[in-house]
Amino acid sequence: MPKQTFFNLPVHKRNTLMEAAEQEFSRVPVYKASIANIIKSADIPRGSFYQYFENKEDLYFYLLGEQTRERRTNFINLLKKHHGDIIEAAIELYYGFLVNMPDEEEHEFLKNAMLNVTHQVENVFTDIFEAGHGEEHLQEVKALVDKQLLNISEDKEIFHIMQIVTAVAFRNFVEKFSKELSDEEALEHFRIEMNLLKNGLYRRT
Repeated sequence: MPKQTFFNLPVHKRNTLMEAAEQEFSRVPVYKASIANIIKSADIPRGSFYQYFENKEDLYFYLLGEQTRERRTNFINLLKKHHGDIIEAAIELYYGFLVNMPDEEEHEFLKNAMLNVTHQVENVFTDIFEAGHGEEHLQEVKALVDKQLLNISEDKEIFHIMQIVTAVAFRNFVEKFSKELSDEEALEHFRIEMNLLKNGLYRRT
């Protein structure tokens, strides 16, 4: 997390630093990224950088987290739109990820993240879908989910359903970039797997 000095900056200076960071992390994976390039683009001294962040990894994961924050809100809105249907909400959110990225820079940033996955990258990404972002978020998800659609006996099972959906979504994102699938191919693969979850893997007898 950034140091308090970062949050004390004027908004435009914070945005400038974030834009410089996204530009660098879109160019190369985090382990190849250069603080020198970031501070040059942001027009700040190196000493100032360390007043805001511990290191480039600290900045990277903050930026990744910020980019998922809006989509986490979108997921809540999509749950409302689809009347509590987790699968349909996840499919539309996935579609939004693929199709509605505002620019090539964000696409490359996400691609670098997916092609250089670590446990921490996965944790930040899956926070979009999971019902584990604090008790308040969990309760909000539980309240919105239409339990009549689900084969569950207890509310706590909703968390595990979300973990399953999350795992499938994350794997599909990695596959999309590692296999260079088109948006259409990636969405079709995801939709197939979501429908298998929705309808069940075993025949009903």
